[in-house]
Amino acid sequence: MSWHAIADFLAHHGLELAGTVTTVLGIWLTTRRLLICWPITLAADVLYLVIFYRAQLLSDALLQVFFVAFTLYGWWHWWRGVREEGEVRVAPLAMRSLLLALAAGAVGSLALGEIAKRMHAALPYLDATLASYSLVGSWWQARKHIANWWLWIVVDLIYIGEYVYKDLWLTAILYAGLTGLAVLGLRDWRRAAVAA
Repeated sequence: MSWHAIADFLAHHGLELAGTVTTVLGIWLTTRRLLICWPITLAADVLYLVIFYRAQLLSDALLQVFFVAFTLYGWWHWWRGVREEGEVRVAPLAMRSLLLALAAGAVGSLALGEIAKRMHAALPYLDATLASYSLVGSWWQARKHIANWWLWIVVDLIYIGEYVYKDLWLTAILYAGLTGLAVLGLRDWRRAAVAA
């Protein structure tokens, strides 16, 4: 591979590469329950806001705006927990809260899908559903619920197909890796919950 080819690749995919690297690092640090995960995740959120907007995946672009808010909340919530308890502790998720969040995800899917369809977005209902349930996963992650990892596994697997379809190969590979990180997070957070 020539230097010209590398420069050309970076010129066309540099932002996506930066988003991929920061996302992987942020999620890996989250699986380890380290507070530093939040500022790195915030950088990834902003990078992917631009990437998805350019690809006209408008629900995903809007999702990044919500991710910024959830990231700031999660950072604060985890920091508070570390300050009060000395570590980030995994919190149980009540069945009622689980069902309400899943129902909110369904309602959000329909509402976002209608908006995305009117804006002529690519894959409006699929993108909206994934975005809506990603918000649920982000909320659960910020609240330190193990269920976030189960939801991320499902959502990430579906995202892989969407990104392949939209020719966002680096992002599809990223989401394959994120699926693996979600499995790792599930394992590590379960161990932490048992040890608590």
